[in-house]
Amino acid sequence: MAPNTHPPAQKRDPPRTTQNKTAVVTGASAGLGATYAQRLADRGYDLILVARNAARLETLASDIRSRTGRAVDVISADLTDAAQISVVEERLRTDESIEVLINNAGGGLFTPLTTSDAAASEALINLNVTSLTRLTTAVLPGLTARGRGTVVNVSSALALNILPVSAVYSGTKSYVLTFTQALQQELAESPVVVQAVLPGAVRTEFWDGSGADLGAFPDEWIMSAGDVVDAALAGLDAGEPVTIPSLPQISDWESFEKARQALVPNLSLKIPADRYRG
Repeated sequence: MAPNTHPPAQKRDPPRTTQNKTAVVTGASAGLGATYAQRLADRGYDLILVARNAARLETLASDIRSRTGRAVDVISADLTDAAQISVVEERLRTDESIEVLINNAGGGLFTPLTTSDAAASEALINLNVTSLTRLTTAVLPGLTARGRGTVVNVSSALALNILPVSAVYSGTKSYVLTFTQALQQELAESPVVVQAVLPGAVRTEFWDGSGADLGAFPDEWIMSAGDVVDAALAGLDAGEPVTIPSLPQISDWESFEKARQALVPNLSLKIPADRYRG
């Protein structure tokens, strides 16, 4: 796919019309989400920023407006709450200027399942899986009808590098990856693009209260939010369906996928494999 081109940021009047391009970013109050918001504004997008922390959203929105002249709306919403997520869904269904959805909102929980809290696991699943699925479902009909658009789903390297304390987290992020890959097949003949991003450890507030101490990781494992988002957008521009920002060779991912595809012809057959027949 040819690289996307984006007009430079320009001053304009705040009211939004269907001729303006709008990007929606969830989890936008800090970290990767705030960085995506800044980068997309630089690429000429108006913004709808979604997160729980209204004060942080307003501060970020004000900064982007003054720096770029883009129109920025904020929606303060807890995406684990059905009533609040419905407000975001309605905007995604009805705003015809929306061309990009960045499903960045997510949380982490790193603890053995034997000592974990079921309610905390449920909340994590609601945030990482249910809300992402609902928001994607809300935006896709409009994108496909308009014949253009992009959905970016932020997964994690722990979708692939599964750890003893990451059962629920890795499970949710594996869902994000396979959900995205299935959508890519579904939309193969559509101009709508869907990308999965699998960052490793990132220096953000994500780790606060997660059960994992970022300070215990070697410094060479930890990437800045700016580098992650810049790599992810470069991967999007290059047409990568899956971007792993720290992976030196995309051919390694392609080999992994090729090995998985080699299993497919034998995953569903009438007769069990010989080793299971005495």
